[in-house]
Amino acid sequence: MNWLSYTSLAWTERILSPPEDMREEAQVYIDAVKMNFDGGARTMLHLGCGAGGHDFHFRDHFEITGVDLCEEMLVMARGLNPEVRYFQGDMRSVRLDRKFDAVVIPDSIMYMTTIEDVKKVLGTATLHLVPGGVFLAVVHPKEAFRNNNFVYSGSDGETEVTVFENNHVVSDSTYEAVMVYLIRRGGDLQILHDVHTLGLFSHSEWMGAFDGSGLFMVEEIALDDLYDDFLAEDGDYRLKAYVCTFSRKKKDEDLAVLI
Repeated sequence: MNWLSYTSLAWTERILSPPEDMREEAQVYIDAVKMNFDGGARTMLHLGCGAGGHDFHFRDHFEITGVDLCEEMLVMARGLNPEVRYFQGDMRSVRLDRKFDAVVIPDSIMYMTTIEDVKKVLGTATLHLVPGGVFLAVVHPKEAFRNNNFVYSGSDGETEVTVFENNHVVSDSTYEAVMVYLIRRGGDLQILHDVHTLGLFSHSEWMGAFDGSGLFMVEEIALDDLYDDFLAEDGDYRLKAYVCTFSRKKKDEDLAVLI
């Protein structure tokens, strides 16, 4: 892993995506967790928490624990949300020896490029969920995915950052997000680029990954307008939030049948 966006360029997150701008999106996830947890959810594990922008809003409703692969992003998150506990780890394998009312992945499960890795993440989620706990993940359904271009920009008064992003399907199960950064400080211009490879799976493949995990779909939320303001041309960018509840008993029963 050598993503500039999440390491040496992690600081641009605050300029390009201020946490205050994420309130409406975060509220969708907050409401989904609250509506689907019987008794009132109090604790949340956020996998792939990034720089803590979502947690800035989650923390008003839940006790948050965040996990991310990149320490540079965690530095940003800790600075923004000092009351949140953050750990460096891989969502496929991290083990915290604790149960939560909810496990959410609003912005990073697409970095799993194989269904086998998706299943590992679901295993992590179920190991950390209480019975009846809520799992939420935002995904790119393959059927609705289109090649697109985006433009993001922002300034902190001293530094201006513009990012051009091209999303393009490169195989049956992956696409590339190529990002070109234009960073201006005073009269100096720096141009950098970053290439991310991400997974692309059909609805049926996602349902197959959930099968036998103990996670049972309770809601699909269309998130079709999150990135409309950043599209560089006519088009759409359709996302879905899959919301599931967890049954340990049902998972054990399914495993017993397989054995």
